[in-house]
Amino acid sequence: MTIGTQHRAGSLCVDPEQPSVARVYDVLLGGPHNFAADRTAAATVLQAMPQLAQVMRANRSFMRRAVTAVATHGVQQFLDLGSGIPTEGNVHDVARRVHPDSRTVYVDLDPVAVAHTRTLLADDASSGVLRADLTDPDMVLADPTVRRLIDLDQPVCLLIVGVAQHVADTGHLQQTLNAYRDAVPVGSHLIMTHLSGDGDPRAVERARQAYNKTIAPLVPRNRGEFAQLLRGWDLIDPGLTCTGQWRPDANDPAVNEMASRCLLTAVGRKP
Repeated sequence: MTIGTQHRAGSLCVDPEQPSVARVYDVLLGGPHNFAADRTAAATVLQAMPQLAQVMRANRSFMRRAVTAVATHGVQQFLDLGSGIPTEGNVHDVARRVHPDSRTVYVDLDPVAVAHTRTLLADDASSGVLRADLTDPDMVLADPTVRRLIDLDQPVCLLIVGVAQHVADTGHLQQTLNAYRDAVPVGSHLIMTHLSGDGDPRAVERARQAYNKTIAPLVPRNRGEFAQLLRGWDLIDPGLTCTGQWRPDANDPAVNEMASRCLLTAVGRKP
């Protein structure tokens, strides 16, 4: 992408000198939708956590397996919160392999992520995107795109995949999750991953410092803290685990056990 003091993604102004979580993830996944500042930030965090690119690939792989599982349970509506920049195997593509009539709305705060998702979905009447902060559920759920595509009287699958660790205030994160849970009906699902704080304390602290200095707040949480965030959801088999252990696909090269242990993982159903 062209580097300058200001870049316009669709009708949204972007500061290319300020790295973003979505664009750094794009770097780590080998995508093209990023700036020099994002690549520099990615290099910094990779020095602190060399397996991070594998972690992000394992995250995407889990997401695809989880969406397939939820769709197989009959859910045909998906709200992807903190969706990032489109890459191979997006939620709507995966869901439609099970239910061709599935509907999906992507939500992200990064204007580059929104612009590229909007381009991808330009001819797709059953999918949409909005620029919003996922921690503002009232705004998200009242948005016309969400109201058009998501019927809150029918089960919905919420996705918060690889993003919750960037919400520093645990109380606010819990309130956000509770609000979304309360807004959807029985039979709805939550797909969630979170960077684990249970690993090598020195490695976790290096990663936290690298993110905090270059990109965004990073708050790894341990298994107990992650379990607290999932209150009110009945976890489906195999419960709270790591990405590499959640219904693994032996043929998927992204399932690297070392990298997979870095992400806590769960899929829950609203009882």
